[in-house]
Amino acid sequence: MSTGVIILLIVVAVALVAAVVARSVAARGAGGGRGLKRRFGPEYDRAVARHDGDTKAAEHELEERVKRHGSLREQPLESSARERYMVRWTAVQEQFVDSPRDAVVEADRLIAEVAGARGFPDGSRHDEQLDALSVHHAHHVHGYRRVHRAAHAPTNGSGAGPAAGTEELREALVEARALFQDLTAPDRGDEKALARGKSAPQEKTEKAEKAEKAGKAEEAPAATRTDTNTDSSRGRTHAPWALNRRHVKGS
Repeated sequence: MSTGVIILLIVVAVALVAAVVARSVAARGAGGGRGLKRRFGPEYDRAVARHDGDTKAAEHELEERVKRHGSLREQPLESSARERYMVRWTAVQEQFVDSPRDAVVEADRLIAEVAGARGFPDGSRHDEQLDALSVHHAHHVHGYRRVHRAAHAPTNGSGAGPAAGTEELREALVEARALFQDLTAPDRGDEKALARGKSAPQEKTEKAEKAEKAGKAEEAPAATRTDTNTDSSRGRTHAPWALNRRHVKGS
């Protein structure tokens, strides 16, 4: 075989290898982008918008988030702590009717506290906490971002800019509720353990109590029945959480 033929074969082989490598890199890049889109959902689009449409820069930012926080393991909440957080969130919703801004400030503080209890960076490192939450709760983290922004927005008369309106505060709080529910939802392992821990006598007792309550409800006069929810922990009734405009003072 002549030297010219050997050189030609080498050139062809090198070209083929280069083509395969280039195709592989392109495929990995496309797959990475698709994977990030699936993982981050709307957060992916927000990252792209924040980088003025630069997809590569946005994906690099999201990849860095995954590297820093992807290995984080969320800590379980004890049932008593979960109940306390839920009572506090109910209070936030009730407070919104009379004092929307104070309610949003408290919601921001409460979500930061719950996230810290679950093992995320604490609220004093808000940006880092937000990045970590975006890796594990990407579809709901934006509500927390909105609440935090609204909680720290200028107030009327401060001269630092326009204050957030009541409707903006309401929308932020409603959107943030999804993340709060995610963070306080029982883990599957907790639910299974709770189910295993129930004994047959306990189940029978619970059924008997339910039957007794149902019987009392049937005997109660229609005039005494009400559709309002009862907050047994505080011994009072309150309307369901809706925050329609007509329920908020000053809207």
